[in-house]
Amino acid sequence: MLEGVLIAESLRVGTEMNRISLQVTKIARIEVATTAPGQPRQWTLLDFAAAEADAESLAEQMAAPLAPTGGWYVNYNTATEAFVIFPGKIFRYPRGQAEGRRSAETHGRSIGIPEPQLDWQD
Repeated sequence: MLEGVLIAESLRVGTEMNRISLQVTKIARIEVATTAPGQPRQWTLLDFAAAEADAESLAEQMAAPLAPTGGWYVNYNTATEAFVIFPGKIFRYPRGQAEGRRSAETHGRSIGIPEPQLDWQD
C-alpha cells in the first residue's frame, strides 16, 4: 500500500476526483503557522492509502485538480519511492534520495511554497 496526505484546500473549486480509489485513513483540521499568499490558515488534512500498483496513475490524476496558485502539493510514498505532485508537475524518486528530494524542494520554492511546508516524509 502507498500512503500519503492530501490537503483538501489545495483542490481547485469545482474539481472532482472520481476516478481514483483511495482509502481515507484519517481526517484532521489544523492551523498553519506559515502560509503562502492565498493559502488559508486552517487546513483539512486527508491521510490516505491506495494500492501501490496505482502509484503512477494516481500521480497523474492528482496533478490536474491541484490549484495552480497558492503553493500546493500532495505527496505519498510507496515502499520504495516518494511521489511529490505539484500542479502540472510530478516528482518521483527513490525514498531517501537527496537529489530527487532537492529537485522537488527547488520546484516547490519556485512556486512560492514556504520553507516550513516543504516537510514531506520520504
